[in-house]
Amino acid sequence: MLTSVDRLLFVRRVPIFKELRDDFVVRLTSVMNELSFPANYTIFRQGEEGRSLYIVVSGRVKVHIGNKQLAEVEQGKYFGEMAVFDTQPRSASATTLEPCEFLELTQEQLYDAIEETPEIAVNIIRELSRLIRRLNDDMNVTSLRS
Repeated sequence: MLTSVDRLLFVRRVPIFKELRDDFVVRLTSVMNELSFPANYTIFRQGEEGRSLYIVVSGRVKVHIGNKQLAEVEQGKYFGEMAVFDTQPRSASATTLEPCEFLELTQEQLYDAIEETPEIAVNIIRELSRLIRRLNDDMNVTSLRS
């Protein structure tokens, strides 16, 4: 079990929560689930319905489509965030590379948090905009090389 301080430190690393007041983050982390999975465990599969994001407390996870690895997520990072914002099927699979522990935030928990503290929605929009800009920059660099 993580202490309240440990939970705060891990959640604080997630960009959409960085600018929120500590008292709000503490309330949010108190409702998050703690999960543990062994190595080579499939957390979710591409195409499945998803309604949670995961913050890696320990271990490493690969995000992949079939055998193609898209990302490796390690301690303090998060994945699965698109599922808490829409109801579309998962766009990739996630599998543990070693024994892992996570904090899980469900869509329902996030929506309740937004109702209580609307500024989290602004943080989410800001972070998603940054992500889109990075992807656009990556695509521009790739097209210039072609």
